Amino acid sequence: MFRIGEAAALLGVSPDTVRRWVDAGRLPARRDDHGHRTVTGEDLAAFARGQIEAESGSGRSSARNRFRGIVTEVVRDAVMAQVEIAAGPYRVVSLMSRQAADELGLDVGVVAVAVIKSTNVVVEIPEDVRTAGR
Repeated sequence: MFRIGEAAALLGVSPDTVRRWVDAGRLPARRDDHGHRTVTGEDLAAFARGQIEAESGSGRSSARNRFRGIVTEVVRDAVMAQVEIAAGPYRVVSLMSRQAADELGLDVGVVAVAVIKSTNVVVEIPEDVRTAGR
């Protein structure tokens, strides 16, 4: 079970946003013994999956890892560019040709989507989750 604040942190939104989703019936929640609203892991995962599908739009791609964010830094040299995107609490860095960065108009403040396709993805369980027994 996740409390509203925990669910908000996992979804990358404010607790007030999660409360509005619960009040609107978009995200199922129940009250615990202390009267706090909680969301089951299964319900939270289903909701997150729906949010991802809605965000990904109708574009067709085999890449499933998409992070929408804002460009926070661009370092260009004669041939290459390093582009950093803040996507919620996550930092995504891409190395690309300078020509590609210029053609895309990648500059600080531009909204961009980092699309990541990888054959090797490492999954970790955060220490605070391991110690909480979830």
